[in-house]
Amino acid sequence: MAKVTKDMIIADIIALDQGTIPILLNSGMHCIGCPSSQAESIEEAAMVHGLDADALIDDLNAYLEGN
Repeated sequence: MAKVTKDMIIADIIALDQGTIPILLNSGMHCIGCPSSQAESIEEAAMVHGLDADALIDDLNAYLEGN
């Protein structure tokens, strides 16, 4: 099973499972479709959006573990 890590880029997370998109959107990352944001790591994107990267990664991994 794939697991999200802080250094993974947004595009790779979405490629794992498109069901991660609503989690990213609901966390406040409304620009995930932007080409430049897809090249950011989840840690960088969380920092830019003032989010707790660890909590977001936990949410993403919980979702992935449920599939």
